[in-house]
Amino acid sequence: MPADAGSSPRTVEARAAVTASLASIGGSVDSEMRARAADLHSNSAAILKQEKELAKQTAALAKQSAQWQKLADASTKKLNELGDIQNWAEMLERDLLVLEETMRMVDGDEAPDSASGTGDLRE
Repeated sequence: MPADAGSSPRTVEARAAVTASLASIGGSVDSEMRARAADLHSNSAAILKQEKELAKQTAALAKQSAQWQKLADASTKKLNELGDIQNWAEMLERDLLVLEETMRMVDGDEAPDSASGTGDLRE
């Protein structure tokens, strides 16, 4: 048989059937891959949107955190000032008590016993 004799109608049909079968399988795989690619693309868009929203929320949280930090710093400063005022008032009171006792001694008055304990300063 000549080489062209192998190209009988049956062989041509078999090749066509195999080619059609491979195209069908390829089309099936191709459509599945296209569906996956479309899903990946839509998921990517959704993730990008969520990423932008997260960045926006993070910036808002950082801004609010900075405001709270300012408030905390201001409150701490006020409390420290209050403690400084209390120390200043106590020192002033002690100085006034010493001055009062000194004036009493200069005048020659006897120191009265008091609840503040100013009579103890002469001893």
